[in-house]
Amino acid sequence: MERTHRWAQACYDTHARSGQSGRQALFGIVQGGTVPELRRQSAQYITGIPFDGYAIGGLAVGETKAEMHDVTGLVCEGLPTDRPRYLMGVGSPEDLVNSVALGVDMFDCVLPTRVARNGALFTPTGRVSIANRRFAEQDAPLDDTCDCYACGNYTAAYLRHLFKAGEMLGPRLASIHNLRFILRLMSDMRSAIAERRFAAFRANFLDTYQPTDEGRRQAQKHRWIEERGA
Repeated sequence: MERTHRWAQACYDTHARSGQSGRQALFGIVQGGTVPELRRQSAQYITGIPFDGYAIGGLAVGETKAEMHDVTGLVCEGLPTDRPRYLMGVGSPEDLVNSVALGVDMFDCVLPTRVARNGALFTPTGRVSIANRRFAEQDAPLDDTCDCYACGNYTAAYLRHLFKAGEMLGPRLASIHNLRFILRLMSDMRSAIAERRFAAFRANFLDTYQPTDEGRRQAQKHRWIEERGA
């Protein structure tokens, strides 16, 4: 953590001297694992440097969702309200909604396209596998409320066929769909916040959307970590 702090200061100083600070935003990253006191220390140090925004790093790496949310809420309490707050590496729909409720503004994650390449697609009621037999004869879009290119031009049955046949168009269409789902979700949350109805929006979303089983999620996360390190 202290090394991260030294790098943060050095990076800020170098960026300030570069003459490019007006053209490129620079974010400081709060670390500290799942240890509350370390997170508080890191947030205090990093926010002492006038970055353009502040990021929460070191999460979504295998800890439980409860731990992730606890740390996110703790760190957000120590971040300025006039700068964007960026939660790194988090991208499941339910995590986006819960993290926004905790005060997060920005996210990045490979999850929407990674799961799409494996035939998992987001819907208003949860993530589904296009390989499921129930889609074999669905002569309608996967999600009739979605305005993405895939749902607007192809049936769920055809999308399933593409995956079963090993056609590269399948993962492409699935990726388009998942990215559009996430973009719409973020847009809907911004509207709900602006209209002061976010609490109701969140409650309705979480009542409808069925998240991935925690045990399966943890096993999948550890498998990805092992593959990345291999």
